[in-house]
Amino acid sequence: MSRRNKPEAREVYPDRKFSSVPLQLLIHRVMRRGKKSTAESLIYDAMDMVQEKSGKNPIEVYDLALKNVGPIMEVRPRRVGGATYQVPMEVPSSRRMTLAMRWIIDAARSRTGRSFAEKISAEILDAANNQGTSVRKREETHKMAEANRAFSHYRA
Repeated sequence: MSRRNKPEAREVYPDRKFSSVPLQLLIHRVMRRGKKSTAESLIYDAMDMVQEKSGKNPIEVYDLALKNVGPIMEVRPRRVGGATYQVPMEVPSSRRMTLAMRWIIDAARSRTGRSFAEKISAEILDAANNQGTSVRKREETHKMAEANRAFSHYRA
């Protein structure tokens, strides 16, 4: 029961180097204060590092990382007669990708030392191997959804 009309999604064009839309979205999310060229160079440096360390196509590694980090279920609050229940719900694919990117970036920023390009490349490699902070975040989200399965009949 949405209260307002949803804004229509803007078309995102693929990035310059790898012509990948998910990578362009990552660049947009890393960008701060409108400094796109800085964000772009950071992500491209990170992708070069991913290629060096894994020996695979960095876009394939990144896509695998997104797939591993993206949650399938999450809990959403739902008010029923004065009580708020955490109701487990399936995550739509667009939100799954958004959350995966957000968690990878947050995990990279919380890592210590080194340059941001090194931190994000390390986090992407960890996520591709089903390790790291961002994957742990997904596991926690799934645990929450599993723990609140009793309320799943409250789905909207």
